[in-house]
Amino acid sequence: MFLNEDFMLSGETARLLFHNHAKTMPIIDYHCHLDPREIYEDQPFENLTAAWLYGDHYKWRLMRANGVPESHITGDASDYDKFLAWARTLPKAVGNPLYSWTHLELRRFFGVEEMLNEATAPAIWEKVNRKLAEPGFTRRGLIRSSGVKVICTTDDPADSLEYHKLLSGSETAFQVFPTFRPDKALNIDAEGFAAWTLKLESASGLPVKSYAGLLDALRNRVAFFHEQGCRLSDHALDVLRYEAGEAEAVEAIFAKRMQGAALSPEEITRYRTELLTALIGFYHDKDWTMQLHLHAYRNNNTPMFQRLGPDTGYDGINDLPLTTALSQLLDRAESGSGLPKTILYSLNPGDYPALLALLGCYQKDTPGKLQLGSGWWYNDTRSGMRQQLTLLAEGSLLGNFVGMLTDSRSFLSYTRHEYFRRVLCGLLGELAERGEAPDDLEVLGAMARDISYNNAAGYFGFQTAGSEAGVTA
Repeated sequence: MFLNEDFMLSGETARLLFHNHAKTMPIIDYHCHLDPREIYEDQPFENLTAAWLYGDHYKWRLMRANGVPESHITGDASDYDKFLAWARTLPKAVGNPLYSWTHLELRRFFGVEEMLNEATAPAIWEKVNRKLAEPGFTRRGLIRSSGVKVICTTDDPADSLEYHKLLSGSETAFQVFPTFRPDKALNIDAEGFAAWTLKLESASGLPVKSYAGLLDALRNRVAFFHEQGCRLSDHALDVLRYEAGEAEAVEAIFAKRMQGAALSPEEITRYRTELLTALIGFYHDKDWTMQLHLHAYRNNNTPMFQRLGPDTGYDGINDLPLTTALSQLLDRAESGSGLPKTILYSLNPGDYPALLALLGCYQKDTPGKLQLGSGWWYNDTRSGMRQQLTLLAEGSLLGNFVGMLTDSRSFLSYTRHEYFRRVLCGLLGELAERGEAPDDLEVLGAMARDISYNNAAGYFGFQTAGSEAGVTA
């Protein structure tokens, strides 16, 4: 039966692993795009469309593929009409993870067992909207009911982190930590770079009139983020190139850009290489985990980018060479300050074997110090998760994996952890039943629990109330 208690669990071992071990583990969502202000203000959602469809470019892409007009996706149609457009699209999405996720969210959060389609949509709309008006269905209420212990948002170095501070003094069921995301510092060629440096000046209290000043300001913000509980950085490296440069040359590149001049591709690469190398040193000094998100191909539809802007469903997968530049970057860091804990994600699953081989060259000191990140974005599917887990098991140590994250802007996306845990337990169960793993539920159960929660709790080292060493189960 669809989404019964054993869906995706094809054998008895898998079922026991999920129900007795993985299912009830808490959640550490160590990478997401939730707004800390929304979490703090804890407002109820106006309706299901506001909770479900606002900003969800996963759903938007499927709606466009079904011929839904943009007015009913990002435009001025009513929220109810947008919801109906999704309800008409969903029956055609069988086999897509959104089909399962949509119904999982309806069941787990709202007790809706019916299949969503055009006929059932009006009753589901009314039932869910009544639920959303109840006190337990605010932003924080949804987080609490999902068993979440830690959330890591994604934050610019110039952010004041005021809502993280407010949350630390007002929320006891879970904690919200910032993640340092210095893309605007690295993207020197982007429009608005000089204006952003003024924001960094204001936040750090330091002048950013030179490249040396930029480094001082960023080091200052790393220290500030660390004081607020930050233990991770994140970088969107859609294209990774490497070219070392002397300090004087990078100073000249920074000055040229601040004067409004255009930079050559070589100058941009040299600046980005040197700044990223410096940042890696900052992260190592703080014992942070660095996340590198590689090989997205952004904003492919120019008319729609001009109309809607970025992150609206028009990004694809990059297939440029990766290994040489990444190896040069990692090797230089290891030869200097040393590499911090690092998670490598690629939107192109064809990169996985090369990433696994490369990360194995730098493992030391910490179990799973370098990680192959979970199936990301287009790989956030049953087959994508299985591929990532299978290759990780074959090329490194699956038992050290830090597990799933939502990478989401939705407060309803925590069911993805359940989906992932079912995929994980299904894979472990199959290995046992094929004789490739011991038929020992204690051994495999411990692995399922570790990957679901314990590894992340130990790896990131979040400082939490009542715990000196970090999050505890």
